[in-house]
Amino acid sequence: MVRLSDRYFKLTNDKSVFDSNWDKAMRLIVKTLRTEQRKDGTSPYYFIRKTSAMIDAPLFGNGRPVKPTGLICSMFRPSDDATLFPYLIPSNIFAVLSLRQLSEIYSKVLYDQKFAAECSAFAEEVDGAIKKFGISNHLRFGEIYAYEADGFGNKVFMDDANVPSLMSLAYLGAHGTSDIIYMNTRRFVLSDSNPYYLKGFAAEGQASPHTGKEKIWPMGIILRAMTSESPEEITHCLKMLKNSHAGTGFMHEAFNKDNPADFSRKWFAWANTLFGELIIKVHNEHREILGKVIS
Repeated sequence: MVRLSDRYFKLTNDKSVFDSNWDKAMRLIVKTLRTEQRKDGTSPYYFIRKTSAMIDAPLFGNGRPVKPTGLICSMFRPSDDATLFPYLIPSNIFAVLSLRQLSEIYSKVLYDQKFAAECSAFAEEVDGAIKKFGISNHLRFGEIYAYEADGFGNKVFMDDANVPSLMSLAYLGAHGTSDIIYMNTRRFVLSDSNPYYLKGFAAEGQASPHTGKEKIWPMGIILRAMTSESPEEITHCLKMLKNSHAGTGFMHEAFNKDNPADFSRKWFAWANTLFGELIIKVHNEHREILGKVIS
């Protein structure tokens, strides 16, 4: 909601969206993020249901333990799978971006300097914690972002194909495509060091624990193309997307790496919307590529 509000205003200069309901929602967002820093080790939020799946929040619905660091806890990933360690680094980076956007809106548009300063200070606190607890020196790739951490020194090195993800950090605006830590992280994500990067007869790309060990997510391929400056890589991604829609004309949630006809979710608005955004981006920046892919 913060990202949408910020982008809408910058495109339209329409202040009317920043009404009292919007203000109430933004303050609730910041309050919730503060709560989920869990500085006293507790949270009032929990999620429990009867299920045989091992992808719901453990420890009575409150998630695994964390050591308070200034990072914000996420019990679930964007895929709706439970996090292994509650400090989901891509989501924390996204939170920093949103807090900075809020600070700018409240400072320059709504002239509430007190809340603007609160959002700015909060963003700096989380950003500092990300740098301290969310980055590690990988044996193959140098300094990269972990996907999740717990503040005790434990980290998960992988990426999921949803947004926010490590791959999507350049798409979201957290990094330039040439920033060294993003480049290192991106190389890791697209390698066999990432346990959820799959290669098959039909395509190669990011997977997700949400759909198992055999299925690639078009969303991951789309984000790879969106964050690439290489015409060759973008072309490769577009060809994989073109060849994996199984005759439906739509992007799916996931498809079997060896058989695109084996897919989940015939209609998946999130992936289709991102695909449309990708085509517009390629049309504006690399129009010649579309002709090669279509022909």
